[in-house]
Amino acid sequence: MSSAERDRHARSPLPGAALAAVVAVLALVATSCTVQPLYSQGPVPGGAGADMASELASIAVKPVGTREALEVRNQLIFLLSGGAGTPANPAYNLDLVASASSSAAAIIQVSSTEQAPTSSLLTMAASYTLRDAATGAVIGRGSRQVFAAYDVPSQQFAAVRSRRDAENRAARELAEQLRLAIAQNLARRR
Repeated sequence: MSSAERDRHARSPLPGAALAAVVAVLALVATSCTVQPLYSQGPVPGGAGADMASELASIAVKPVGTREALEVRNQLIFLLSGGAGTPANPAYNLDLVASASSSAAAIIQVSSTEQAPTSSLLTMAASYTLRDAATGAVIGRGSRQVFAAYDVPSQQFAAVRSRRDAENRAARELAEQLRLAIAQNLARRR
């Protein structure tokens, strides 16, 4: 018998047993993990079998007053309901306030006495309050803000249309952020 074989046979079984114990503990920890996707389609542990998509679809977004807020509202309704529209019997009501402002991002010199902005940055902000429709209790509230850059050409109609396109892009992005925030509020409530 060589010395290498003697060393292999002389080792105690403790390292193998310790390794098996570590693997068993890791397997136990992994099976007790409760992480799940926010928008999962399966039943929620501890819930009544409702999934996040159906809870989001049961939110009614109250009417708003400005064009920017209306664009955010329309995008949000589409995202919450999957295109089905406002629910007939909502479980939750959402109060939404949105506004937009614009500031010059770059200025070029057109002539020796005149300067004109050539690009602008649109800032769109929204705040929301999510309430239980039955009790009126506040479930969550928050605010989000997005930015959209756009060109400002010298033609007036093109400049107006460019800002409108920036508002539409910002509204889509803001609605996505609001949907995620609302889903987080509902997930915390569970």
